[in-house]
Amino acid sequence: MIVNALDIDEVKARLADGSILIVDVREPHEFMAGHIPGSVSLPLSQFDPADLPSVPGKTLVLSCGSGVRSLHAMAYAQSAGLDVDTHYAGGFRDWVAHGEAVAR
Repeated sequence: MIVNALDIDEVKARLADGSILIVDVREPHEFMAGHIPGSVSLPLSQFDPADLPSVPGKTLVLSCGSGVRSLHAMAYAQSAGLDVDTHYAGGFRDWVAHGEAVAR
């Protein structure tokens, strides 16, 4: 499996320049309780690689609570033949720990 792990500084910079779309694979109740602004929800429990959004010019970045479920989602996507290889290694917990804004 090909893995490109982003840290918080890379995620913040790429969100600021509009080059990424974060796909949050946490469960709906987790997403509703708080998520990275601008991220979209696609829960791992219902994950179908065909449902991944395609936004021209943006790299999809999978994210979860701590970087584990996002790797599972990446494996599913790559098994389906998709070129999805980027995730936020620290996930939402890292985002919150750095005091970043949270959307609800």
